[in-house]
Amino acid sequence: MRTLALLTALLLAPLAAFSAADTLKPAAKPNIVFIYADDWGWGDLSCHGHPWLKTPNLDRLAGEGTDFQQFNVLNPVCSPSRTALMTGHYPARYSIHQHFAAPQQNQERNMPDWLDPKAPTLARFLHQVGYRTAHFGKWHLTNRQTSGAPLPPAYGYDEAAVFNGGASWPSANLHGSAADTAAFIQANKSKPFFINVWLHESHTPHVPTAESMEKWKHLDEQKQVYAAVITDGDNAVGTILDALKDAGVADNTIVLFSSDNGPESTALKKSPNKLDPDANVTGYDTYYSVGSSGGLRGRKRSLFEGGVRVPFIVRWPGHTPAGAKNGTTAFTAVDVLPTLCAAAGVTLPADYHGDGENLLPTIQGQPSARTRPIFWQWNGRDAEPDWWPRLAVREGDWKLLLTDDAKRVQLHRVTDDRAESADVAKVHPDIVARLTKLVLDWKATLPLKPDPACISAADRTEANPKGRAAQALVDSAKKPMVDRAKAFERMDANKDGSLTLEEYKAGMKNAPGTPAELDARFKRFDKDRDGKLTRDEFVNPSGK
Repeated sequence: MRTLALLTALLLAPLAAFSAADTLKPAAKPNIVFIYADDWGWGDLSCHGHPWLKTPNLDRLAGEGTDFQQFNVLNPVCSPSRTALMTGHYPARYSIHQHFAAPQQNQERNMPDWLDPKAPTLARFLHQVGYRTAHFGKWHLTNRQTSGAPLPPAYGYDEAAVFNGGASWPSANLHGSAADTAAFIQANKSKPFFINVWLHESHTPHVPTAESMEKWKHLDEQKQVYAAVITDGDNAVGTILDALKDAGVADNTIVLFSSDNGPESTALKKSPNKLDPDANVTGYDTYYSVGSSGGLRGRKRSLFEGGVRVPFIVRWPGHTPAGAKNGTTAFTAVDVLPTLCAAAGVTLPADYHGDGENLLPTIQGQPSARTRPIFWQWNGRDAEPDWWPRLAVREGDWKLLLTDDAKRVQLHRVTDDRAESADVAKVHPDIVARLTKLVLDWKATLPLKPDPACISAADRTEANPKGRAAQALVDSAKKPMVDRAKAFERMDANKDGSLTLEEYKAGMKNAPGTPAELDARFKRFDKDRDGKLTRDEFVNPSGK
């Protein structure tokens, strides 16, 4: 009898052990480290075939993870690209079209002075479920000449040490981001953490370390500076990977590497050393910016692939296939937020209407495809040969680039023509027509003016005549609220708490504007794109 009891206990012990393990040791939430380089071209990695740049730490990351080779950012310059990554929204939804400059220049560009702190952010979503959050390195979601900009904690960060921040913010060491990250990893290794590491490399002014310059002294001066800068950035990646290993958390950490846009254009001749007051450094200018797009057309400031297709490497041991290359999935910056939230087990709020898709199966190596079209808008400098497109849209294999009035277009099948060298618009007029309508309809949903709450009235001063207009915009923002609420009640004919397009147009019949303009305005207000306006959408049209 005792033998039977002992045998039974032995047989049941493994089951009990499994049950206890399931109960007491649920799968730990993964840590997340997002390393975002600056102006680092698709071709600026030795694992992407560069003939003389060496990136051993990024090559190691790619060898231990998956290299996604059709990843796009959603704007070809800094601030809007970063906005898309943080919010999962197209940056134009916040009127962020170019980099944040001085307030008067932002005003001329019809831009705010900072990213709306009420905007949904990846950091905030993760913080709300218990993650420790940090941001080290570049910020540039405002400008050094801007007063009153919200600090990083307003966006969901527990800790931060940044450069390119607001007026009077302390400026972090350009080469200190990796060390700050390593210290944060060690201090928080017992709990889930999320870290943005936004590197300076390879933005100007180039400030390479003496050690890296020495390493590349055999190259000509132009190449030496750029190779040293890339080495400094790659070394930072190595420091972070080593810190994760030393802390014993590498196997439960998602590491991502990407860049905010394509490589900077190369100046034809040297200039005096460049001062960057935002980052508080002086260094080499764009004559030394000899980065590579890897054969893609265009560079920074262009909606062609060389401006918006960038490296994207993901390592997640046990989840992301090691040493793999994904050359088929169209992955974008707005997909990062929903994908990482899914990986962390975060349920996004019902009122969050992102522009991205959850591509978690893709980073886990499962066949999947993005189903929604991808949109771009560029309001910066217009120049030949590659800066002329103002709008672009990709759907499936096809990418259309066009001017604002759609009188000039180019169509490329980017899966077969990554260099965008063959314009096939005349061969496929039906595709051109469909994609043109798609992107113009999307454009009609975008706000026409920045949110007054994101304007630094103190900096758009009375000394500048335009400053009075900015203050008036801020002051007037409060008044329409009561009037719009009354108008909503009047226009809601069936009192169901929403406005159809017909109710909206009937209520606006005496207002200025053509029927087409009213249609476009209705689409801009309809943020969740369900064909109706809620009371909040109508009363708070600039709300996010």
